[in-house]
Amino acid sequence: MYKQQVIRRILLSFFIGLLFPFGLLAQQTLEVTAKADTSNIRIGEQVKLHLRATVPAAVFNKPEFRLLFPTVPDSLEHFEVVNRSNLDTLTQQDLKVLQQTLTVTSFDSGRWEFPPLKFEVYGANGANSIDTLFSQPLGIDVNTVAVDTTKAFKPIKTVQAVPWNIWDYWLYIAIGAAVVLIVLGLLLYFRKRPEKKPAVKLPLVTPYELAVQQLKSLKGEQLWQQGDIKQYYTRLTDILRTYFEHQFGIAALEQTSEELLNNIKPVTKLNQQRDKLRALLAIADLAKFAKLQPTADEHEDCMHKAEEILEWTRPKEEPVVPEEKPQKGA
Repeated sequence: MYKQQVIRRILLSFFIGLLFPFGLLAQQTLEVTAKADTSNIRIGEQVKLHLRATVPAAVFNKPEFRLLFPTVPDSLEHFEVVNRSNLDTLTQQDLKVLQQTLTVTSFDSGRWEFPPLKFEVYGANGANSIDTLFSQPLGIDVNTVAVDTTKAFKPIKTVQAVPWNIWDYWLYIAIGAAVVLIVLGLLLYFRKRPEKKPAVKLPLVTPYELAVQQLKSLKGEQLWQQGDIKQYYTRLTDILRTYFEHQFGIAALEQTSEELLNNIKPVTKLNQQRDKLRALLAIADLAKFAKLQPTADEHEDCMHKAEEILEWTRPKEEPVVPEEKPQKGA
């Protein structure tokens, strides 16, 4: 008895050893299948077709490998495709499993065959290899609904009114309420909004008035009395140059003293003060660039010359003509 059990175990191990290589070979083979969850439906019922491809991981991980699932049209002979799921990828030991589910229905009674589906494989056996695999056809019985002819026909039911429910119109009610609130909010906003007061136009300062103010400010700062002679003459000449530029359109800030004296010739009022301006600019240039130390009288005299030039070239004020009020009865 014991010897028979040993012999059986030896034979069983031998057969398992013979089948093991075939099992490994099967694991290294690319397979495609198409299965239906049922082969018998009634007209209009749906059946799910499960498309599955099993790929060895070594083949799947090749950079050139591609597997195209079948492209099933929306309508086939005797069948309609209702829905397609996304393609899923699962890992099972050394295999990659790709699967997709098609939901199919039929409105023709009879036994119909769902055609084989084509899977295209690229790069499985080399960079340029192209293979085509087909699934097995699927037979599906589409049955009609059994009618009991022994019973009498029932009368057609009349149209029934659906009871009114406020929640069926909640969206329209919400939109209407929102519109009413927006209108009320706009009305309140425009009623309470403060009236815009007209902007008060401030009187513009003329170049002459600005220059007079700046000379007065320069006097008050007493720069030359504090020993800052260069800053005093720089400010003094800049005030005059800015005045010339804004009042007479002369680019005085960008010109040397000699260029400025030449460019004021067309302006009669300025040209009449040419000698005073030359004397002022000469002392100012020496004080700024040659570190000349003018006397107190020269400081005062330069300020006096600048004021005289401003006063001489002061623009004439045009008389204001009062508006005539219309007479009554006119």
